[in-house]
Amino acid sequence: MRSKRKRDIEKEYPARQFVQKLRRLADCIEGGKTFRIQIAGEQIVVPPDAVINIEHERGKDSEEVEFQLTWKR
Repeated sequence: MRSKRKRDIEKEYPARQFVQKLRRLADCIEGGKTFRIQIAGEQIVVPPDAVINIEHERGKDSEEVEFQLTWKR
């Protein structure tokens, strides 16, 4: 298997697009299916057994909620 380069990308979406992606993700999770998404030109495949967690961070001037999916390659 070809080695993949490390990446750390954040991409902002308009609310409508974000909701569409969340709905597709929710449908895949609920149906036990693979989720596919393209991010910055790269096709990402999230397996149905990915670990799902929600993270909350609070700083001095801001807060952040991250929905995370992690899996082994």
